[in-house]
Amino acid sequence: MTERINLGSLAGDAYRAMAGLDRFVAASTLPKPLLELVRLRASQINGCVYCVDMHSSDAKLAGESDARLHAVAVWQEAPFFTPQERAALAFTESATRLSTDDVTDEVWAQVTAHFTEEESAALIVAVASINAWNRMGVSARMIPESYKS
Repeated sequence: MTERINLGSLAGDAYRAMAGLDRFVAASTLPKPLLELVRLRASQINGCVYCVDMHSSDAKLAGESDARLHAVAVWQEAPFFTPQERAALAFTESATRLSTDDVTDEVWAQVTAHFTEEESAALIVAVASINAWNRMGVSARMIPESYKS
């Protein structure tokens, strides 16, 4: 795979705007490891190799174990996730797959059972922003720095 375009240099203003969304989410009370699981799961669904690489590495830095990281793709069957993490991952999948489903009232009830209103708002922004990053990464065929020769 060859990278198509360098968006970072050609669309710097857009990158900085997206980074503002990330700063908003980072300033929320959502736990950093949970945010990385959400970002990783959306990136897996969207097939963004750049973001999967980045967020699996960031999750490790945030203290995630290999077992949990490997199980994110099958989180519904894995015993490693808390009810709060399951609610966030269910929301992530629903909000990422809007073309086939919707965020159901059941999924939203799980979110509101485990997150404050402010955290729920931050979760929405986190999922929306990682989906936007994924679409840029996939469209540009961004390659993680560690894989470039």
